[in-house]
Amino acid sequence: MFNKILIANRGEIAIRIIRACRELGVKTVAVYSTADKTALHAQIADEAVCIGPAPSKDSYLNSKALLAACEITGAQAIHPGFGFLSENSHFVRLCDKCGIKFIGPGADAMDAMGDKANAKKTMIENDVPVVPGSDGVVGTLEEAQEIAAKIGYPIMVKASAGGGGRGIRLVEKPEELEAAMTAAKQEAKQFFANDDIYIEKFIVNPRHVEIQLLADEHGNVIYLGERDCSLQRRNQKVLEESPSPIMTEDLRRRMGEAAVRAAKACGYANAGTVEFLVDKDLNFYFMEMNARIQVEHPVTEMVTGVDLVKAQINIAAGLPLQYKQEDIKLSGHVIECRINAEEPKNNFRPCPGKIKSIHMPGGFGVRIDTAVYQGYEIPPYYDSMIAKVLVKGEDRKEAIQKMKVALSEFLIEGINTNIDFQLNLLRDEDVESGNFDIGFLNRKDLTNY
Repeated sequence: MFNKILIANRGEIAIRIIRACRELGVKTVAVYSTADKTALHAQIADEAVCIGPAPSKDSYLNSKALLAACEITGAQAIHPGFGFLSENSHFVRLCDKCGIKFIGPGADAMDAMGDKANAKKTMIENDVPVVPGSDGVVGTLEEAQEIAAKIGYPIMVKASAGGGGRGIRLVEKPEELEAAMTAAKQEAKQFFANDDIYIEKFIVNPRHVEIQLLADEHGNVIYLGERDCSLQRRNQKVLEESPSPIMTEDLRRRMGEAAVRAAKACGYANAGTVEFLVDKDLNFYFMEMNARIQVEHPVTEMVTGVDLVKAQINIAAGLPLQYKQEDIKLSGHVIECRINAEEPKNNFRPCPGKIKSIHMPGGFGVRIDTAVYQGYEIPPYYDSMIAKVLVKGEDRKEAIQKMKVALSEFLIEGINTNIDFQLNLLRDEDVESGNFDIGFLNRKDLTNY
């Protein structure tokens, strides 16, 4: 086991990792930008190192500064959390070169899954269902037109190196294709420095269901059930839950086994998530694999009782998985709401500022993951998510009611949040009945409260 781990992240995920390290008896090093000098993660870690000015590119994305912080403090490993450098294979190779253990998959596995066009090809070769479309990168308009005519409109043009909803365009008719390709390539170039694109059939009104995996360095891979992430706005997840309202035991087994094949196909080790689209007939299609811990990982932790972050650290230390597939049982129903500092009534505009007072909910089956506190100044430079509220009930009905109670008790003064929006969402008849898909929040305005 490591003696000291550096956490290359900020906010609630940095706090989450620090706590896991403490439980394992491992010392922690926090890194922070000048804007995060008073951030909670910088205060509660065993050591803290300033790695640069406020912009992410000069601090949390500064690989040289992170590796220098490891050298200064004697940290043997880096946990990247999610976002920032968590899926950057170049950074993983730098860590390897410097003798620092990266707590995540190897660079080759990351490359195999990070390039979505190549990942799709790998899935086809390993009997994992994929959405009909191009077999890899599409190079010309003529090639795109030919593929689109073959699979039929509507189609999606997607950035091969994309994520977070960037570099994606819906094309409903042939005359829109060229403009969509140009726009997707430009956005992909801007955000990922890679303008490769590929084409997929647009699955009408699907669910977004993802399978959580753990894989050790000894070839053992297990799946830990699913999370339904269909409630999302502009391709950004808003609420996640497990089990999925549409899930059956047979579908879970088939999706889980497909996800395991996907991981084994690229020699994957550590925690990972395989994301699928599920159509109205319960056919599922591989969408992408996230080679990191997910924002919504606590949903799986609460429904299975498995600490995913501690498992990540144990795997990186070379230990075999302590669970077999038959050990994984789902208990009850878990819902997570992402709480953001934003103004839903003003097109969800981010709302940084000082928290004048705060009261967080609690009680049986309630979990809050956050890094904010009274008097904390939320900086304008980073993601607007400030907390995750999770509840566990015996069934979905109880979990929804428990979440309504928890959100009603969550009081923050000084900034605007989406708490009331989340309450509106849970009061919606379709949401309560489980009748929704990934386009639900694009069709329905729930900002009137």
